[in-house]
Amino acid sequence: MYQVLLVLHSYLRWFVLGTGLVAVYRAYVGYTGRRLFSKGDNAFGASFVGFMLLQLVVGLGLYFGLSPYGLKAMKVAGAMKDPVVRFFGMEHVAVMVLAVVVAQVGRTLSKKRLNDTAKHKTAFIYYGIALLLVLLMIPWGLWNPHRPLFRF
Repeated sequence: MYQVLLVLHSYLRWFVLGTGLVAVYRAYVGYTGRRLFSKGDNAFGASFVGFMLLQLVVGLGLYFGLSPYGLKAMKVAGAMKDPVVRFFGMEHVAVMVLAVVVAQVGRTLSKKRLNDTAKHKTAFIYYGIALLLVLLMIPWGLWNPHRPLFRF
């Protein structure tokens, strides 16, 4: 079960990144071009937040139940001295939860704005911050051979 959730968690990141990039781009273009806030803009924002929430549920399943780097590892003496355990046991989880909250708040606030430019601006700021946090906390396999970009 651990491997299944880990593979799912690994592949879901690409959906989060893809929808996040499109949502941020559409918000930026809408804000700078003073465009109408369309159903497509709303759909990409909803997709970004939805994939982030799904990713969070899978990640919390790993953290609380199955991962050797999750809550179990944090209970071991000296866990904070091990950079890998500290990253997955604290830093990754805390910042990713924060990113989900920022994206959800941004979506909610952007829908409540009265004019389209303000909707785009709010979405751009919040989605951009959330996407930046996600990019910073993904354990990229480029410099760590034990964490490949795609897990099989």
